[in-house]
Amino acid sequence: MEKELPGCARCPINTQDRVCQQEDGKSPLFCPTQNYQAVIEKALDELKKPEILEFARQASIQEGEGYANRDLGYEKVTPNKPRIMETIEFAHRMNYKRLGLVFCIGLVKEAKVVEKLLSSEGFEVVSALCKLGREPKETIGVHDDQKIRIGCFESMCNPIAQAFVLNSENTEFNIVMGLCVGHDSLFLKYSQALCTVLAAKDRLLGHNPLAAIYTIDSYYRSLKQ
Repeated sequence: MEKELPGCARCPINTQDRVCQQEDGKSPLFCPTQNYQAVIEKALDELKKPEILEFARQASIQEGEGYANRDLGYEKVTPNKPRIMETIEFAHRMNYKRLGLVFCIGLVKEAKVVEKLLSSEGFEVVSALCKLGREPKETIGVHDDQKIRIGCFESMCNPIAQAFVLNSENTEFNIVMGLCVGHDSLFLKYSQALCTVLAAKDRLLGHNPLAAIYTIDSYYRSLKQ
């Protein structure tokens, strides 16, 4: 019989009772914690690399410090920092000096604010927007009727070039802000430095993609059809 694919998202066990949370926890037959020990060991081997270990360690510390009242017990903890603050703090923890910032041209105003915040914290900031290079969309086979501005010149998004610019300037940590679906994927693939996402693009929902998920039983019920 063909085994089921790993499926943590469809696990029927209460979160705090799962084997990934408790030593004597429960698990379904498709649990990767139970079924992928060799893969988990391989991942732990990666953590033996000093630079990866330190990155993971500081990320975990940053996670913990994103909550207040930890000394009062788990039921009392409350979040205390927005993601931009955590991003800045993490970059300081890692002793980074030069950060990369890639963003959508539709978020120019927001990018200016973020750049000023990062610079005020003492970081050098290398920034690159999506349209750099002014390459027409026809270069990648996009037809005129597939453009946003039909009948006009339109620059394509150029995430690989964004990555190459940051790579050439030896950025140590790259921040992604509002790149399109797919364009963000290409940037992440070609970036030499590790990255974090400050904002995921959602044109309709003000860059808050989970709003559609939160309202899946009301305003966005059509997604289930």
